[in-house]
Amino acid sequence: MGEPVRMCVGCREHTAKKDLIRIVRTPSGEIVADARGKTPGRGAYICRKASCLAKARKSRALERMLSASISPETYAALEAAIEAADG
Repeated sequence: MGEPVRMCVGCREHTAKKDLIRIVRTPSGEIVADARGKTPGRGAYICRKASCLAKARKSRALERMLSASISPETYAALEAAIEAADG
């Protein structure tokens, strides 16, 4: 059986799950980057590029996928997590 594939909500390209970052809305409503991929809650995947996060933010795709509004502070934290994962 092949490797799991998921779609990036920013660029909408299908990529191997291990190459993406999972963004999760936890049961308590907090939105976080899930490094382990095991945090319970509603999840969406995004490439390890700031440009994909910017596209998802502009189109509000991440907010639609997670069924939640996302504050500018949360976007800043997600961008920092993506930059840390990419580096």
